[in-house]
Amino acid sequence: TTISRDDLLHVGTCLGKFTKTGKFRLHITALEYLSQYCKYKVWLKPSAEMSFLYGNHITKSGMARITESTPQYAGVIVYNAHDVPLGFGVAAQSTDKCRELEPMGNVVLHRADVGEYLRGVEDDMF
Repeated sequence: TTISRDDLLHVGTCLGKFTKTGKFRLHITALEYLSQYCKYKVWLKPSAEMSFLYGNHITKSGMARITESTPQYAGVIVYNAHDVPLGFGVAAQSTDKCRELEPMGNVVLHRADVGEYLRGVEDDMF
């Protein structure tokens, strides 16, 4: 059936929204669903968790491990050492290039994390 915009209030979980240019931007509320089906993962060292949760990119020195054969610019889910999903981002380097990268080189570019609720970014989301 067809539901008009005036009659529609909310349905389900907000996974993201469309920008004015027509691109879809994922919100952190999609993390629970993305983590179940993700192909590429990155695990953080305990010392790098807070830095990521404050919105910083992940450097090689903060990365514990990465899924083999992760291509450059692929979407990745970021986990802590206990396999708890913390957020998601974009792989700045492929797995092969990560091995020869300097310790302060970016491995994952930050997109969203669970700390956004604490920082008050949810006002911008909805």
